[in-house]
Amino acid sequence: MAILDTETTSISEADRAANRVCPVTVKLTQEEHRAVTEHAEGLGQARSEWMRDVILRELQTSSNDPLLEEVVGIRLLLINVLRPLAGGQQMAAEAFDKLLEQVGTRKQEIVQKMVSARRR
Repeated sequence: MAILDTETTSISEADRAANRVCPVTVKLTQEEHRAVTEHAEGLGQARSEWMRDVILRELQTSSNDPLLEEVVGIRLLLINVLRPLAGGQQMAAEAFDKLLEQVGTRKQEIVQKMVSARRR
């Protein structure tokens, strides 16, 4: 009889998915390592926990950042309102409302393209 049962010591796929068992490594210069360690300690976190938080936060915000969407929406609105005004044209209330609707539907698409371009 084996001292250790191989069935109980191996990690199941369900446990692997639920637990942190997949390492991620990065190589830093000594100065970068010192700065990362000091920053994490200053926040009261272990360096690995801080790096994990940064990675996961980046994954969440880079693809679906509501703040970026709003900034893009405001930029679209300003460009499309100020350009005609600079040319001496006036904008009817209905045209402005339609523009707001278009900006609302396009801003997310534009942010997605920006994020995709940044990743390349």
